[in-house]
Amino acid sequence: MPIRQLSETMINQIAAGEVIERPASVVKELVENALDAGASRVEIVTAGGGLSLIRVTDDGSGIPERELALAVARHCTSKLSDDIHDIRSLGFRGEALPSIGSVARLSIRSRTAAGDSAAEISIEGGRVSAVKPAAANRGTTVEVRDLFFATPARLKFMKGERAESSATGDVVKRIAIAFPAVRFTLAGSDRSTLELPATGDTPEGRLARVAQVMGADFPDNAIAIHAMRDGVHLAGHVSIPSYTRANALQQYAYVNGRPVRDKLIAGAIRGAFADVLPRDRHAVTVLFLSLDPATVDVNVHPAKADVRFRDPGLVRGLIVGAIREAMAGAGIRAATTGAAGMMAAFRPGAASYSHPGPANGHRSYEAAFRASGSSFDHGSNLARSPQRPLDMGEARPARGGFAENDQAAFDTRPLASADARAGIAEPAEALLGAVLGAARAQVHENYIVAQTRDSLIIVDQHAAHERLVYEALKNALHSRAVPSQMLLLPEIVDLPEEDAERLAMHSETLAKFGLGLERFGPGAVAVRETPSMLGETNVQQLVRDLADEIADNDTVETLKERLDRIAATMACHGSVRSGRLLKAEEMNALLRQMEATPGSGTCNHGRPTYIELKLADIERLFGRR
Repeated sequence: MPIRQLSETMINQIAAGEVIERPASVVKELVENALDAGASRVEIVTAGGGLSLIRVTDDGSGIPERELALAVARHCTSKLSDDIHDIRSLGFRGEALPSIGSVARLSIRSRTAAGDSAAEISIEGGRVSAVKPAAANRGTTVEVRDLFFATPARLKFMKGERAESSATGDVVKRIAIAFPAVRFTLAGSDRSTLELPATGDTPEGRLARVAQVMGADFPDNAIAIHAMRDGVHLAGHVSIPSYTRANALQQYAYVNGRPVRDKLIAGAIRGAFADVLPRDRHAVTVLFLSLDPATVDVNVHPAKADVRFRDPGLVRGLIVGAIREAMAGAGIRAATTGAAGMMAAFRPGAASYSHPGPANGHRSYEAAFRASGSSFDHGSNLARSPQRPLDMGEARPARGGFAENDQAAFDTRPLASADARAGIAEPAEALLGAVLGAARAQVHENYIVAQTRDSLIIVDQHAAHERLVYEALKNALHSRAVPSQMLLLPEIVDLPEEDAERLAMHSETLAKFGLGLERFGPGAVAVRETPSMLGETNVQQLVRDLADEIADNDTVETLKERLDRIAATMACHGSVRSGRLLKAEEMNALLRQMEATPGSGTCNHGRPTYIELKLADIERLFGRR
C-alpha cells in the first residue's frame, strides 16, 4: 500500500485514542480548560455515565467569537509560549477539543466579559459547522453528546454506567482539591449531586476542601507536611499510621497544581510508611509539589497524568524524609476512628457484645468478672465481693515473668519515686496530664487501662512494646555500619553494564549496610560480603533487585527495607508477650516510652497500639450528654 497523507478527521480520531479514553477523560480536559480560563464556578452535568451527555459550564473569561474556529482546530492554544519548558497552565497541547469533536457531537457556546452577545460552534464526527450567534451569560458551556458514536468499537471497552460515573466523580474530586477557591458541582440523572462549595485559597481553606472530598474525619487524623530542598517545595497532609485505607485511591499528588498519578511519588509514599503500615493497607495523602517548570516534564503523555523529574532522587528523598520527619514530630496519636469503633461496639445490641446465657442474654456480674480472667488483683482471689474496691496499690504475691525485678521489661527508675508516693490507684497529677496518662489496671493480662484528665486509654502491651523494641533496633542498626559476613567464595552476579556501573557508584552506601561488592569486568559485580542479619540469602536476587531500584529511583532502599523487616521480626519475638503480668511502675514506664518514641501509635504490622476514648464520649454512653 502506498504512503499517503491521513485525513484531518483520521488524525483527530487517532489523537482522541490517546487523550479521550473514557467519559472521565472528557470531563478532565473540559474542567481544566475552565480553570485555565479563570473560572470561579464550574458545573458539570452528565447522563448515561457520560456517554450520552457531558455538559461543563463555567464563568471564566470566555472565548472571543473570532477565535471559536481556532479553538476546535488541532494544535491551537492560548496557553503555551514559545518555550515548551515553561508550562504554567493545566492544558497546553491544543488537542482536547478537536479530539472530542472527532468522536462525538460537540458544541461550544461562549461569551466574553466585553462581548455584547455569545457565539456558538458545533462539531459532529469531525465536521465543523459555521460560527453562529447564541444567547449565554459570561463564560463557556461545552456540551458533548453521544461520545464515541463515530468510533463505535470504542464503546465496547466502556464499563457500566455506574463505573463510568464513579470515574468521573473521582476526576472532579481530584481536580477540586487543587482549586479550593473554585466552586464545583457535579450532577445528572446518573448520579447523586456532588457539591463542593469554595473554601478559599488559604491553609485553612485548602484543608477544608480536602475534608469535603476525603471526609470530615481526615483533618483530625492528618499530619501537616511542609519541607523544602534545592528549590523543590513540598506541602500537604498525610494520615497518621493508624488511619489507613484498603487501597491507594485516596492518595492525591499534585505537581505545580496539576493532578498526577506518578509511580515515583507513589513509591516514595510507600517507602515513607513502609514500617508503620500493614502490607495490605495504604496511607491517605494529599501532597503538593512546587518546583521550577523547567525541572519537570509534563509532556510525557498526551493525557498529562504522568510527569518526569529532572532529579527523581531529590524528589523521592524529599517526600520520604518530610513524611518521616513529620510523623516523628507529631508525637503519638490515635486515630479517631478507633474511638468511633469502640463507641459503636458499646451501643446496646452491638453484636460483638451480646453474650449467651440467662438474664436476657447477659451473664451475671460475678460470672462475667470471673470469666474475664481479670488481673486487677494479680492474685487468686477472683471471687471477692464486687462491692469491695480494687486497690491497685496493695501488695501482691511474687509472680514469674515480668513481675520479677530481674526480668522487668522497662526501666522504671525515673518513675519509681512518683509511683511510690502516689501508687497506681492515686496517680500523680503529672502523669494524668501526660498524653497517655497514668496506668490504672491491666485487664486480660494484655491490655493496660490508663487515665488522663479527659479520656480513657486502652493499650495493647505486646503491640506497644514491639514498636519500642523495633525502633531501638533500627536506631542501633543505622547509627553504625551493619555487621557483615565474608563469603567463602565471592558471588559473581552478571548484569547489564549500566546496572553494574550504578551498583559500583553506590558501593560505599551499600557497604554501610553490610553488602560489599565491586566491579568484576564490564558486565558483572563480585559480592564479597553480605549483612550478617540476612543469614543465608539469595545474593543474585538481592543484587538484581537493588540494581532495578537504583535504575528507577536512584536509591538503595531495598537492602535497608530487608534489614528493617528482620529487625521487625526480632522485635516481635523479643517484646512483652500477651499474658504477662506487669507491675504498676512497668505499665507507667511503657506509657512514657511510647510517648517518647516516634511511630508508637502503631506496631510494626500497622495495627494500633492504643485507643483513646474521650470522657465526653463515655458520658454520652451513659446518657449524661
